[in-house]
Amino acid sequence: MLLPADPSVTAAPLTILHDVFGYAAFRGAQAEIVEHVGAGGDALVLMPTGGGKSLCYQIPAIARHRAGQGLTIVVSPLIALMHDQVGALEEAGVHAAFLNSSLTSDEAWRIEREMMSGRLVLLYAAPERITTPRFLAQLDQLHERGRLGLFAIDEAHCVSQWGHDFREDYLQLDLLHERYPDVPRIALTATADETTRADIIERLRLASARVFISSFDRPNVRYAVVEKDDPRRQLLRFLQDEHEGESGIVYCQSRKKVEETAAWLNDEGINALPYHAGLEADVRKRHQDRFLREEAIVMVATIAFGMGIDKPDVRFVAHLDLPKNIESYYQETGRGGRDGLPADAWMTYGLADVVNQRRMIDESPADDEFKRRQRAKLDALLTLAEAHDCRRARLLAYFGEASAPCRPDQNACDNCQHPPATWDATEAARKALSCIYRFHQQRGLRFGAGHLIDVLRGKATEKVAQYGHQQLSTFGIGADLADTQWRAVLRQLVALGHLRTEGEYNTLELTPSARAVLRGEVTLLLRQPAEPARRTRKGERGRGRDKAPPLPLDTAGLERFAALKAWRGEVAREHNLPAYVVFHDATLAEMARDAPATLQALAGISGVGEKKLEAYGREILRVLEGAAATDR
Repeated sequence: MLLPADPSVTAAPLTILHDVFGYAAFRGAQAEIVEHVGAGGDALVLMPTGGGKSLCYQIPAIARHRAGQGLTIVVSPLIALMHDQVGALEEAGVHAAFLNSSLTSDEAWRIEREMMSGRLVLLYAAPERITTPRFLAQLDQLHERGRLGLFAIDEAHCVSQWGHDFREDYLQLDLLHERYPDVPRIALTATADETTRADIIERLRLASARVFISSFDRPNVRYAVVEKDDPRRQLLRFLQDEHEGESGIVYCQSRKKVEETAAWLNDEGINALPYHAGLEADVRKRHQDRFLREEAIVMVATIAFGMGIDKPDVRFVAHLDLPKNIESYYQETGRGGRDGLPADAWMTYGLADVVNQRRMIDESPADDEFKRRQRAKLDALLTLAEAHDCRRARLLAYFGEASAPCRPDQNACDNCQHPPATWDATEAARKALSCIYRFHQQRGLRFGAGHLIDVLRGKATEKVAQYGHQQLSTFGIGADLADTQWRAVLRQLVALGHLRTEGEYNTLELTPSARAVLRGEVTLLLRQPAEPARRTRKGERGRGRDKAPPLPLDTAGLERFAALKAWRGEVAREHNLPAYVVFHDATLAEMARDAPATLQALAGISGVGEKKLEAYGREILRVLEGAAATDR
């Protein structure tokens, strides 16, 4: 539904962008989205993490409130996001609040009074609160007074059972359309394939909404996948060689692995914190706050951590276990490099990852159609992991976006930066399948990957002797290949569905499609297993714990940058906010480079809005002047 444009609304966005947020121009489709929603249109917005989704509803919210059209309700399941965004909006001079379980009863009543008074511009709340009879009655009153201006539904993929983060409470949000059909709605997400997008439109009743799909490309994120070979040591080498002294996230599948990995990293001298849903709430909050407010913290976590984390300077996201699907992988890796500076998405995976993910799908209580879709999503991720060509192009293709391989000047993926050698593993695959067939033919028994590889390589182990497998015709026929090569073959055979695993011990069994491989009708081309060479990014690596600024600075500029960061840290502690909510590093670096000497000049720095100029302008000029005096 598109209402007639109100000139007082549609003329305001660029002014709001500059005066409130301190930016001179919109990026990509932001301007079009803001104008459409500000004028009363419904929208579905797909925009990558770090692409500026929040401005797409915050600016229409401010514009509509100024035009007397009332409060914007932001639906979000993420307490951390609510806290950060409300803090950032208040810093920018926009009256915002949140209602969630972290508030006392008195605090919640105070916010509700603000909500009903008309003074609030944005109110963040979880879907389960918004759909309660009490909250809906309050919305009814606002609507009757003409003070309900906009609904923004963040993380909209949560409404889809086909998405990677389905939340049942989102299913009730269609009542917003039924109850308030004249109030515009904007639904936003960073990840949704075509099926999930259709589900969002249907379940949220957005059939008449305009759909905006931005590029899913994150050109500053480098994608790399390595085969597991002592994954802890691989992770440690990655952190020490490329991200020493930087903040990042390490994802693990289980709570136990999270705690063990965090403890091990601390033993290795890396400041790491564990995070998973099994920890006490106050421990999770303390660890999350430290990650947001301190530098050089590595958060080791399950997927319970990360959604709604706005920390801009996450320099890497590492996966020690395979995610469930490409949507999860994209969402999790998207938490790196939100400031637009180089970041790494690094993953190590092996045969056990493939087996475990397939088992979780097969053993889930879901119906057959859901399992089929989940297997297809996993297959797409495995194809990405095993790819010999550009990972970025394959990732974007999954979301329906065509892309050329990484450019030479881009923060390239590992395959474009170091093209892998490949080998024809067709004959090796036939040998492996033939050996499994002979296991079953001999005694009707099945065995796991480790024993199969021992037989193929001709190892005279106790188990080989126990079952007489040294007598098989396949004993030793694969002695020319290393263990890592055989594991790659088996991993690909499982990934392609020619093998499946059974039981507690993950024994291997042929599937019907294995016959085509045995007959030589299927070609299997694999990458040579190899750890990527150590690399150094110009201006980024080999700098130890001295974190480089986002812009090239001379000696005096570096002094000013350090002084500004120290000042920002004091302000952040005083206001109990993450430092980046006060100013991003990029804004401080621009101040340090240009060294503005007047408030007017300072107002021209990107990220300095009117409220921040009024609150901090003279202090910033003092800090810059003091740094200059020290330099002299």
